[in-house]
Amino acid sequence: MDARRSRSRTPAERRRDNATAAVTNLAFQKKGAGHANNVKQRKPQAAVKREKEAEPGIPRPLLVSKPVALSLVDLSFMLSLVFGGCCTNVWTYEYILKIDSRLGTALTFSQMAFVTLSQLPGFLSWDTRYYIPIPKLKTRHVPITQWILQVFVLTTGNLLTSWAYAFHVPLTIQIVFRSAGLAVSLLFGRFLLNKRYSYSQVASVLLVSAGVVLATLSRPSVAKSQQSTQDVTDYTIGISMLTLSLILTGVLGMLQEVTYKKYGPHWQEGLFYTHSLSLPVFLFLIPHINTGWSSLQASSAKFTHPIPHETEPAFAALSKLLPSSLTAYTPYLLLLINLITQLICVSGVNQLSSRVSSVSTNLVLTTRKALSLCFSVWWFGNGWNTELGVGASMVFLGSLLYTLASSPPPAPNKKKD
Repeated sequence: MDARRSRSRTPAERRRDNATAAVTNLAFQKKGAGHANNVKQRKPQAAVKREKEAEPGIPRPLLVSKPVALSLVDLSFMLSLVFGGCCTNVWTYEYILKIDSRLGTALTFSQMAFVTLSQLPGFLSWDTRYYIPIPKLKTRHVPITQWILQVFVLTTGNLLTSWAYAFHVPLTIQIVFRSAGLAVSLLFGRFLLNKRYSYSQVASVLLVSAGVVLATLSRPSVAKSQQSTQDVTDYTIGISMLTLSLILTGVLGMLQEVTYKKYGPHWQEGLFYTHSLSLPVFLFLIPHINTGWSSLQASSAKFTHPIPHETEPAFAALSKLLPSSLTAYTPYLLLLINLITQLICVSGVNQLSSRVSSVSTNLVLTTRKALSLCFSVWWFGNGWNTELGVGASMVFLGSLLYTLASSPPPAPNKKKD
């Protein structure tokens, strides 16, 4: 039937239908071409933003990524712990040793025990499978053998440093030896870890060490005034102790750097185990600890009834700062402040050593020692002189030069042709 209808249409109707179909097809083709052109010309929003920023006369905003900003905040916090905690710790440390030089062993034991107890809750878990919950240590991230070696180095170095004061080695000489730890760390890194340092870094380290030595020697030394009556043998033994302690300090920094690089920056675990595992060593030093506690108890008279010609001005000055009701407890307050600041100091140092190299850590510690020396000179009544000012300036200048020498060069801008 459709075929008969198609044959019945006139030629004019057929020409009209063909023209309508041609116009319809042409309209569809134009619409499709326009849509394709729109798709082709459409650009991603990010590309449009980059083109606008690249236009001349429109500067790009300086943006700091969130991880970089957080890293800067963490670094500032760590430096605050190191400089604030360690400087205060050295101040109280000198006070306590001036009370009695035999307090070194008791003070070292108190520091180890206090840090261990403060960190213990974070490393305990409770086994509830039994009727009574049983505490146990959490799983370690680092093998305990790594911590045991560091415990031996840390404990031996701390004890040798505290004993050296009892062998008539003044704190000025101790600071000289401890400031050389930066150079020892650099030598160990070069010959044992195959690290390479630029000439600028080496020169900066030498400048820092020389500055601390100059600043330390500018302070009046007790050893010079008593050199005629001092036992040369004891003094030689004390210097030998400091030399060995210096070497152990460099070894400890190298061990920490290798451990954190291999197992990750688990500085809290290192802080807990290096202090807790050292406590059994003090079982062999109980008589020395008891002697130190007895001396601390008997030292209250230096603050409650100071004798003008026999009591140092620093003790009298500290007594004036405290209420009269607390004067009798001044030695215990000094010990408490020393323990708290020791925890703050070692936390900052361990965090810093887990983030940067041992040389950079020693550089920060060397700068802190220079500040401690300046504060000690001011507080304990020693005058400021030219040598001390020049030495402190050398330390700050060397620290700045090392920082600039360690910074990576900026990446060159690649221009597209």
